Amino acid sequence: MNILIVGSGGRESAFAYKLSQSPRLKSLFIAPGNAGTGKYGENVSIHVNDFEALAEFCLEKEVKMVIVGPEEPLVKGLHDYFLSREDLAHIGVVGPQKQGAMLEGSKEFSKEFMVRHNIPTASFAAFTAENFQEGIEYLRKQELPIVLKADGLAAGKGVLICNSFQEAEESFHKMIHEKQFGDASSTVVIEQFLSGIELSVFVLTDGESYKVLPSAKDYKRIGEGDQGLNTGGMGSVSPVPFADDEFIKKVEDRIIKPTVDGLKEENIPYKGFIFIGLMNVGGDPYVIEYNVRMGDPETQSVLTRIESDLIDLLDGVISNTLEEKEYKVSPKTAATVVCVSGGYPGDYVKGKVIDNIEHVEDSIVFHAGTSLENGEIVTSGGRVLAVTSVQETLFEALQQATADAGRIFYAGKYFRKDIGFDLLD
Repeated sequence: MNILIVGSGGRESAFAYKLSQSPRLKSLFIAPGNAGTGKYGENVSIHVNDFEALAEFCLEKEVKMVIVGPEEPLVKGLHDYFLSREDLAHIGVVGPQKQGAMLEGSKEFSKEFMVRHNIPTASFAAFTAENFQEGIEYLRKQELPIVLKADGLAAGKGVLICNSFQEAEESFHKMIHEKQFGDASSTVVIEQFLSGIELSVFVLTDGESYKVLPSAKDYKRIGEGDQGLNTGGMGSVSPVPFADDEFIKKVEDRIIKPTVDGLKEENIPYKGFIFIGLMNVGGDPYVIEYNVRMGDPETQSVLTRIESDLIDLLDGVISNTLEEKEYKVSPKTAATVVCVSGGYPGDYVKGKVIDNIEHVEDSIVFHAGTSLENGEIVTSGGRVLAVTSVQETLFEALQQATADAGRIFYAGKYFRKDIGFDLLD
């Protein structure tokens, strides 16, 4: 089978790595890919939102399956575009159509969906410029801290946690009236702050049945001890030690089943991944947000633990036979440490030559923000590489991934040396 992965980050690198292990794979293409994905397939210089170019490429190369990595092309309707053309009808797309992608594309939509289907989440209300003053009054009635969320996609930056009413009101004004996050914050969701431990649970569904993928926990802050600015993710571990069978059963009964059933009830077709960001509040799961794709860097830790043939599972999604597919997960632990560019998540320099990747033997190096220049691998993004190790124990996995992250060199390299060590207690 010829397969196209849409995307260019560490998540797409992990997909390429896993798909390349399948005997069912004939040719793999990644659009646009990065300096590492070329190891597993052929990089194609097509933008993720250039639907027509992606479609013509699929026809030219006889692609039978398209796996969409990032959320933006899904929210903009890539799957719908393929369905709209008769000549593309034979190509299966893994990733929801535009209506299903609203679970991530609109915070207001997703919260209202949760309320309709009795899925546990924080209390909330949504406001626009038209009822701005009502929003201020609602703010003043809440307990501190207060969470403000831009309704639309804001590249992971549209969530603010405010510790005073003054800060909340000023932020609310900036988001709506000054368009702090562009059109994404024309509607703002004001949400109750949940106190607990965060984790992620991933689901693969064909719209009827589903498979619960391994849980993971990621680390967003740039600094050790979870200090400093938020990032796209500095590392992850899977499984999550505190997410035992009892807790995951609660997640399945209270969140996963009602979500899949709710989509069916509302006639929203959904084929792909559901990434559920959760808060463990005193042993009970609450949904923080839905994402309609896999996470990064969680994918690197999750996919490396799946022992089943990934192409077979994804083919089950496309053909509505997921329930029949074999699904097996390794009992081992995966740990991922992300190496970033100096200055990230602020301004950072690109074009730094990366050395010593070939000396990493006991971990897998997934490329993210890398490119090839004159035959050399150089940095091209904030998050540059993700180093993943799969070992018998959490400590061994963390120790190996951290040590191997240290073996790689480029000017300005930074990585957290404490990823996952909070879970050892």
